[in-house]
Amino acid sequence: MSARLFPIPFVALLLTGCLREELPVDPAPRGEATQLQVCMGPGYQDQLWIDLGTGTVVATNPKGAWDLAFDSKPDGWHIWLNGSKLMTAWNIGAVDITQPADTAGMHDARRIDAPSGHPDSTAFGNAWGSGDVFVVDLGFSAFGLPLGIRKVRPEAVDADACTFTVANLDGSNVRQVVVPKDPTCGHTYFTFTNDAVVAIEPPLGTWDIVLTQYTHQFYVPYLPYIVSGVLTDPRHTRVARLPSADFDQVVLGDTLYHPFEPWRNTIGYDWKDYDFDIGAYTVFPQQVYLIEDTDGRHFKLHFLDFYGAGGQVGCPSFAVEEL
Repeated sequence: MSARLFPIPFVALLLTGCLREELPVDPAPRGEATQLQVCMGPGYQDQLWIDLGTGTVVATNPKGAWDLAFDSKPDGWHIWLNGSKLMTAWNIGAVDITQPADTAGMHDARRIDAPSGHPDSTAFGNAWGSGDVFVVDLGFSAFGLPLGIRKVRPEAVDADACTFTVANLDGSNVRQVVVPKDPTCGHTYFTFTNDAVVAIEPPLGTWDIVLTQYTHQFYVPYLPYIVSGVLTDPRHTRVARLPSADFDQVVLGDTLYHPFEPWRNTIGYDWKDYDFDIGAYTVFPQQVYLIEDTDGRHFKLHFLDFYGAGGQVGCPSFAVEEL
């Protein structure tokens, strides 16, 4: 089941920057740990796609450059929201998309995608061809302003493309959009800004982890909130989490006691914590992650800091060693 969203105060962070690719970091030979540092930019503005085998940031994009992601597999049908903007979707049933919609009750009924990435816990679910219309909140701008609302009706999906109808909340500007699937990437990305497909995710086999903001669902209290952390595509990368370990002593055999998990947020955000008393982040280096990458290579990783050399936040440094 998808996660239920309740209204919360939210201040969106600064979003600027442009696409950048191939930011090399010297990799280490197998069996030797190396320390890497990457920065998300002011306001956690960027998503950074990292290949552990080469120690390279293979692609970077502004987190607000896309709205929807579609599963690119020939038999794929899932639709994902851009959680870095706190996007939500509300199924209002098989109504006439050309008629004005009322948002009364939306706060209690709208959904987010589960942060785990579990395929049966998406806000859209499998609504292809059902006639159901979704009211989609596009989330927040760089300055905390709402980006608006669209109505979306998923029409058809096949091996080559996804087709859906889009309209404004008042029923105006109705149009049909066809998004061709990109088989070279795990997902194909779309933006409502100009109803266009955008290049976001690097090609399959070229990345292992993505450093990004995303929406996490807290349960005590029940609160969806934007966090900064690391996600993976569990279809291609597996992660095991050791909650308290000596990094130097961790070996691949530790997965016998800490099995690989099938969730995209196994690394997640909680390798750090914010101390409100001192107004700073603390990193927990004893949390160690074992990662099997898309090439079948194995690494151990732990975080060392969340600040850059100049004290800027959002610049995690981490040690990684191939096993």
